[in-house]
Amino acid sequence: MASSHGSPVPRASGGGRDGIYHKERDPSSRCRPVRSLPDVCPKEPTGEGRGLCEGPSVVAEHDRWTVYSSKVNLPAALNDPRLAKRESDFFTKTWGLDFAETDVMPSFYLPNITREHFSPYLQEMAQRERIHERCKTICPNKDDVDAVSSITTNHEKSRAELEQVPKIFMKPDFALDDPATFNTVLPWSHFNSAGGKSSSDVASSRLLQEKLSHYLDVVEVSIARQISLRSEAFFHAMSSQHELQDRLQETQRAVAVLRGRTAAMDRVMCQGPLRALRTALTRNNCVKLHNKLKLMAAVHQTQPTVQLLLSTSEFVGALELIATTKEVLQQELQGIHSFRHLGSQLCELEKLIDKMMVEDFSMYARSDLSRSLKDEPQVLEKERLESLVFGLLRQRKLDFLDIYSDEMIVAAKGIVTQCVVDSVSQIEEIDTEVVTKLADQMRLMTFPQWFELLQSVFSSFLLFLQKIKATLNVIRNVVLEVLDSNQKTRLLEQSTAAAVCSGAPGQVAAPSPAPQLLQGEAELAYLTHEGLFISDALNEAQQQQQAALAGGGATQDPSGGAGASRLQAAGSDSASGTTESSSSREQGFHTAGGATITSGEDMMPTELELGRVANNIQELLCTASDVSHDRCVKVLMARAKDGSLERLSSAEFVCLSQAVEGFVRDTEELCCRRSVSLRGALQSQANRFVHRFHEERKTKLSLLLDNERWKQAEVPAEFQDLVNSIADGRITLPERKTPGPDDRKPSEFLLVDGQKYAVVGTVLLLIRIFLEYCQCVNDIPSITTDMLTRLSDLLKHFNSRSCQLVLGAGALQVVGLKTITTKNLALASRCLQLVVHYIPVIRAHFETKLQPKQYSVLRHFDHITKDYNDHIAEISAKLVAIMDSLFEKALSKQYEVKAPMPSACFRNVCKQMSKMHEAIYELLPEEQTQMLFLRINASFKMHLKRQLARLGVVNDGGPQHGLVVVDVAFYTENVQALRSLERLDLNMAEIWEQKR
Repeated sequence: MASSHGSPVPRASGGGRDGIYHKERDPSSRCRPVRSLPDVCPKEPTGEGRGLCEGPSVVAEHDRWTVYSSKVNLPAALNDPRLAKRESDFFTKTWGLDFAETDVMPSFYLPNITREHFSPYLQEMAQRERIHERCKTICPNKDDVDAVSSITTNHEKSRAELEQVPKIFMKPDFALDDPATFNTVLPWSHFNSAGGKSSSDVASSRLLQEKLSHYLDVVEVSIARQISLRSEAFFHAMSSQHELQDRLQETQRAVAVLRGRTAAMDRVMCQGPLRALRTALTRNNCVKLHNKLKLMAAVHQTQPTVQLLLSTSEFVGALELIATTKEVLQQELQGIHSFRHLGSQLCELEKLIDKMMVEDFSMYARSDLSRSLKDEPQVLEKERLESLVFGLLRQRKLDFLDIYSDEMIVAAKGIVTQCVVDSVSQIEEIDTEVVTKLADQMRLMTFPQWFELLQSVFSSFLLFLQKIKATLNVIRNVVLEVLDSNQKTRLLEQSTAAAVCSGAPGQVAAPSPAPQLLQGEAELAYLTHEGLFISDALNEAQQQQQAALAGGGATQDPSGGAGASRLQAAGSDSASGTTESSSSREQGFHTAGGATITSGEDMMPTELELGRVANNIQELLCTASDVSHDRCVKVLMARAKDGSLERLSSAEFVCLSQAVEGFVRDTEELCCRRSVSLRGALQSQANRFVHRFHEERKTKLSLLLDNERWKQAEVPAEFQDLVNSIADGRITLPERKTPGPDDRKPSEFLLVDGQKYAVVGTVLLLIRIFLEYCQCVNDIPSITTDMLTRLSDLLKHFNSRSCQLVLGAGALQVVGLKTITTKNLALASRCLQLVVHYIPVIRAHFETKLQPKQYSVLRHFDHITKDYNDHIAEISAKLVAIMDSLFEKALSKQYEVKAPMPSACFRNVCKQMSKMHEAIYELLPEEQTQMLFLRINASFKMHLKRQLARLGVVNDGGPQHGLVVVDVAFYTENVQALRSLERLDLNMAEIWEQKR
């Protein structure tokens, strides 16, 4: 590469033919003795001489080492043989990627050689070359053949000699320190180990030594032969180095001449203009120094100004001034010795302001939450709150809501205490000196007094929550304002970046001189080596370039002017006593959100953090609601500790439930979230109330059943009205009417949907009881499932207990009845039918109060209905069984087919049938009476047929047959003479056996 650059233009030699260029050779170089080459790649420059270059320097700096003092030329540096791998980034790692890619201008002294210059020569020599190649293929050179044959012979000979050497010496991992290798090379087994030297051992060792020497000779001869075969290449490389040294000497002389001319040009043309440029730079540096001094004076006034702002609680302005001062110290006054401690002092002052803001916010929250609840729910000192929140957000003190939450919990406890103290002070029966605990004082109150206290607590907590919501709305507005400011700043930065990337059409079309100016300033700074203010000069050039691109008419101030103006503006505003929080906040946040203040950007919370704070504000309001509910639960549990809430009447518990539900509903509307603690406590008390309510009704029903004599009772007018209201769809208890002179008399039957029901007094009270259950469900919907289960248990209890008393004849011992008559059975059946009639009504009412996923509990009514119907069927079967036993006794023992007719047995049967009809006719409806007598008639026919078969009476028209016909006709006439049985088909022909 060096020879190509340093060689002159090729010239045609005198002896050349056909325009062919031949390289000139120096005859003396062929007989030049071989000499050692210098080190072409030294480890480091020594500076002990200029080596190849003795010319003058461009800037005449002879006292320090420059690139001209180097002994290493470019080809030697690039062709360093000691480098294992050639570096591919030799130029680009120091001078950038554009260095290697820069196009080199072609030399004006070299002709542009193309293929056309060689076309005549190629045309002339083509035929000769083809003939030469053909002859060389047919008749090879004798010398070449001999050389090839000798080389082949020598190669085979050396190969045969090398094969005599054992393979173990040729292995790459050959090492004598390996015991196995050592034993293989030196076989000690051939020597005696007795310790003496025998003649055989000496001969063996001599033989081994000769063998190893022979192997060494073979290898050395082979190596010498290989070196001799490549000697020509070594001599060629040496001759090339000699030629290269000659060319370098010529280049050295040319460079010396060029340096002389350059030194003359430096003296004549460069020293004067450079001196003028240095003077201009010195003047600019003095102006910048003056601006720096003004900026330092403004920074010096930072601490007194911050103290003045803190005295007026203007935290945002103080923080903004500190942030601006820290920015100026880091960017424009960096390295100033007199301000070396100011940064740490400002950081400590900023930490102090953080503590002051936290304490001030804690005091504000305490005073706001502890003020009178009767005041209007407006925010206390709104501007102070906004200023504190802005300052806390700016310092990323995002846990200030925890402080407010702690103060809120303390205030909630104080509200309950104050309400209890106010209520107890109005009750003379409670001595606060004797009863000191608030819970004990609440338990000593009557229910109206305690209920009034509970309502007072509810109203106080509603005002408390309204006040908290108003305060949190102000905090949320501040957070959203900061979030909106950050979003606007981010969008502005994105639009600015997009505009810079795209560029304006005019600016793209018209080239600006700013890049040339920037390049000139950089070159000037490099040449003058001023050192301290070079970076300032470059920064100023960049600022001027940006101003030119932005189209600004006014030239920017030198470095330090902007910082001084900001500090002076902040200081003047603060010193004049300006405390408007809104203006300072706007200025502070817009500045901190911009790209000019790095410290403000780092301290400001991100959009994600601000969104999290906004969500925490809503959660804090919900937490306030939960805290209020928890304190109300404490009041409720303190009253319920001795079981007083369980002993409330239904009306009192309904009032309590409605008050709690109203408070919960108001807090949910206020906080937009469902709270469960107070509802859960009420549900727990409701479960206890339901248990007591159910046990009282169940006990009452059991007492009524145990005292019931199962006789038809008169139906008071209020029960008839109750039934009528149920028929109209009002499943509630009507209000009790005061008795008057025009009250209606009781009736014998209960009219339900046009049917008469003969009932006992217990069933009337049972209807009122399950209406009480329905009324509780209306008043307290949360206990619907529990109340349904308890009502199902009550209905089952009535069914089972009535079965025990009537069918099981338990009334004989409990009440003292002499016997269970058919009238008792029919009356019990009719009462059960009345309950079955109302079960679907109760089911439909409970279904409206249940959620669709709770409909599965309604299956209890289906089971109860089945049980009641089974019980009614058992009563009917019992009535039939009574007549069945009478028929069996009368016909099997008393009936004989003989005169007089009708017989006494049939007269007795008809008499008992008449008594049965008389007992149940007014109790059971006509359809049930007919069905019952059809079953009784079937039983009678079965027993008569069996008796006739036993007596041998057949349908043969004989005398006995005629007597039986007379009795049957008498029986039929008497049965059909009973009311509602006139059209009853008795079908008495079935008593005769069919003839086979």
